[in-house]
Amino acid sequence: MATRTAAQRRQDARVAYDAYLATCPARTLLDRISDKWVSLLLNALAGGPQRYSDLSRTVAGVSQKMLTQTLRSLERDGLVSRTVTPSVPVRVDYELTPLGVSLLPVMRAIKDWAETHIEEVAAAQEAYDAQVNTQGRHS
Repeated sequence: MATRTAAQRRQDARVAYDAYLATCPARTLLDRISDKWVSLLLNALAGGPQRYSDLSRTVAGVSQKMLTQTLRSLERDGLVSRTVTPSVPVRVDYELTPLGVSLLPVMRAIKDWAETHIEEVAAAQEAYDAQVNTQGRHS
C-alpha cells in the first residue's frame, strides 16, 4: 500500500465529510443540531448551569419525554454535561461543555435571525398561500 501525503489525507477527509452526500457523518450532526429542541436548549443553557425543572419552564412547550431525550442526546454528543449533586432531594444540573459553548455563536445567530425576520417570513408565506389558492399549483 502506497504512503499518502498529508495533503492527500486532508483531501480524503474533505470528501469523507461532504454533507451533501447521504452517507456523510456531518449530515447526521447537522440533522441533530437543527432540531428545534436542541437549538432552544443550547440557547437556554448559554447563561450557565440549569436544573431540569428550570429548563422545562424556560423552553415552553417541550414535553418531559422530549426534554429528557434531547438532554440525553446532547450529553451523548458531548455538548451538554450532567452533574448529580447528592443531597435531599438529589440535585441534577445541566450545562454546556466547551464543545457546546463553541456551537453557541451559530445557534444564537439562528435564533436572532428568526426573531428578527419572522414577520417577513410570515408575510411571504401568506403571499405564497394566497397566490397558490387563487392560481393553483402547476408544477
